[in-house]
Amino acid sequence: MTHRTDGQHVWELVQKIRFCMLVTHDRKAGEMRARPMSAAVNPDDEAIYFLTDLRQLKDDEIEADPNVCLTFADTSGQKYVSITGIATLANDREKIAELWSAAALAWWDSKDDPNIRVLRVMPTQAEYWDGPGSIVTLVKMLTAAVTGGRPELGENRKVTL
Repeated sequence: MTHRTDGQHVWELVQKIRFCMLVTHDRKAGEMRARPMSAAVNPDDEAIYFLTDLRQLKDDEIEADPNVCLTFADTSGQKYVSITGIATLANDREKIAELWSAAALAWWDSKDDPNIRVLRVMPTQAEYWDGPGSIVTLVKMLTAAVTGGRPELGENRKVTL
């Protein structure tokens, strides 16, 4: 029997969840900035890709500080992943065509829009919380509250990727 590693589990979780908050550092304002993104996860490349628009602030923030955080959440399944990594932006038209989907039409008229860029995040660290689901979690929390114990709410691991 093959056992999956914690790293493999991180990749499985982010592939399943797909949507995340991308957190960048705005050095000018001295603040963190988060925005929702749709991830294209590629464990073979050890990368998470996004289509992004050059006209937004992400490119300037990433150029100034490429350290980013991605937070994935499946609240109904009680599954969460936080990934830190290094981001790069590229005008890779082949990769843009590969990542293009019908959902991208909400932001651009076509994959040939000159403002589209590929944002690639190379994960370095991750932490995940993999719970048993909302109903089981609620029951375990209520039981712990009644008994004075601590609920066992699934796996939590820190992983170097």
